[in-house]
Amino acid sequence: MRIDIVTLFPGLLEGALGESILGRARERGLVEIRLHNLRDHARGRHQVTDDAPFGGGGGMILKPEPLAACIAAVRGPASRVILLDPAGRRFTQDKARELARRPHLVLVCGRYEGVDERVREHLVDEELSIGDYVLSGGEPAALVVTDAVVRLCPGVLGQEAAPEQDSFARGLLEHPQYTRPEGFGEWQVPAVLLSGDHGRIERWRRIMSVWRTWQRRRELLETADLSPEQQKWVAGFSQGRTPSDYIT
Repeated sequence: MRIDIVTLFPGLLEGALGESILGRARERGLVEIRLHNLRDHARGRHQVTDDAPFGGGGGMILKPEPLAACIAAVRGPASRVILLDPAGRRFTQDKARELARRPHLVLVCGRYEGVDERVREHLVDEELSIGDYVLSGGEPAALVVTDAVVRLCPGVLGQEAAPEQDSFARGLLEHPQYTRPEGFGEWQVPAVLLSGDHGRIERWRRIMSVWRTWQRRRELLETADLSPEQQKWVAGFSQGRTPSDYIT
């Protein structure tokens, strides 16, 4: 996979893209990530990339010419060009899975008051938002999308099944996790996790995943693909039961 990121501030991304899972994936050649400074595609001695909006109003708008030139320089037949913008569709785990199957992504970082509308209409394939709030620019969103997508690519994570165990991978939040020591002050690791009984442990994890989702993000249960047993647990939780009623 290859990801090209168009930004006015490459320095905001360079450090993060060289660390941890993303950095190792790049070193191993599993993904190619390139940063493109939008100013390099601006005309004139001053490399101006923004201008005041027609009709008046505060703030500045990213001009179409440098964006068009930069996108044209990196776009190929298999490219998917995405504008990171708060007006875009909500980015989800399902969307991350879809994008991970594509060979080439071009992520365009918005800035200031946004981009010229002609860029939205004619130069990008879709717009994505990471949430209902406003950031100074699209760089944090580009990093979120890149991280979520790259970790789903084959070979990136050490354990191939790991992405499918994450929160949202199956429409539910992930079960609680514990590590050593077994006792931390008065707080103990659940005994079932120390039992060595893999069947009981797996059942506990499934129950706790449903329980955590029911407690914290109940709306996810409306679209999750629940088994009949999981549906029974949800009904029980709604009637006041707790995980201990189902853990044997």
